[in-house]
Amino acid sequence: MHKIYLSYNNIVSSFGFNSNDAVTKIKDEITSLKLVNNKALMPESFYSSLVDKEKLEKEFASLNSKNKYTTLEKMMILSLSKVISASKTKITERTGLIISTTKGNIDALEVNSTHNEDKAYLSELGKAVKTHFGFLKEPLVLSNACVSGVLATSIAKRLIKQDLFDSVFIVSGDLVTKFTVSGFNSFQALSNEPCKPYSKNRTGINIGEVAASILVTKDISNLAPEAVEILGDGTANDANHISGPSRTGEGLFRSVNSALKEAKILASDIDYISAHGTATIFNDEMEAIAFDRLQMNKTPLNSLKGYFGHTLGASGLLETIIGMHSMHKNILFASLGFDEIGVSKTINVIKNSAAKNLTIFLKTASGFGGCNTAAIFKKVKH
Repeated sequence: MHKIYLSYNNIVSSFGFNSNDAVTKIKDEITSLKLVNNKALMPESFYSSLVDKEKLEKEFASLNSKNKYTTLEKMMILSLSKVISASKTKITERTGLIISTTKGNIDALEVNSTHNEDKAYLSELGKAVKTHFGFLKEPLVLSNACVSGVLATSIAKRLIKQDLFDSVFIVSGDLVTKFTVSGFNSFQALSNEPCKPYSKNRTGINIGEVAASILVTKDISNLAPEAVEILGDGTANDANHISGPSRTGEGLFRSVNSALKEAKILASDIDYISAHGTATIFNDEMEAIAFDRLQMNKTPLNSLKGYFGHTLGASGLLETIIGMHSMHKNILFASLGFDEIGVSKTINVIKNSAAKNLTIFLKTASGFGGCNTAAIFKKVKH
């Protein structure tokens, strides 16, 4: 059976339009979260990470596209174009496309939108990306709450192992819109300061926006320096509540165990965990309980939400890419915003960035509806 690799990648964020820009800022423990005062999004000011739309327009103009695209489509197309170009992968019948998002072009439904309401259909988002690049097969549009990004890597792996494709491109993205901001605000989940995952003083979530892309392939002859092999994955639903996670961490516990079983490794073999860490009361507590049940209390762990905020359906892929670069550089990145432990179980939150030899990392994500996904990645020796 072929080994499957995650390779060339790109991040379009408020840090810039490539992965290295984001990784450099994270290494220096610099956040992209800023106080936003935009009455069109929300009456009160809130902290968020927003892509500079003027810079995005200038960067996208370099693609010389004649078609009209939404902001999210531009972010996704720009990100994916850089991965296709860097990998020099030819698009054929054996090349797949997965798009992961929670809300897609939800802003098309807003009163002042310049786009037709039909753009809000996820299928329209898939069609726009497919047509721009000339993919020959229909894209798989994946929307499973906030596990969508990392779940896409699991599905890409399975499609290749089933010999349906030789390689699969994934592009993930979500926007900060009136719909998403007002939705989380209605839960009283938005923080009025930069978020603090796992901290005693955490007051809630920040919402951010990015687009992230990656190549998943079985071709070992052409891999990026930071490439990793996906060893195992698992997805489980705790069926607890429409938005609240299981109080026992059951879904996350089962998904990590499933990934460990497929990878044929022990929990003690994991060098670090790139966790979900939304900085909400119930999510952080649930994760701590699950990691305690998995006997991973001492494993170094971080949340990247303090740098980007929660980027919804893109967060899992974004954070997987950062994890790949962390492994490549042998640096544990700090969990920005963390101060005093605020969960009932002992977990080893990374307070300051530090050098460490890294070989295997675990990426986890949890989302509304009780969904949980875990994936295990191993550094590729070049």
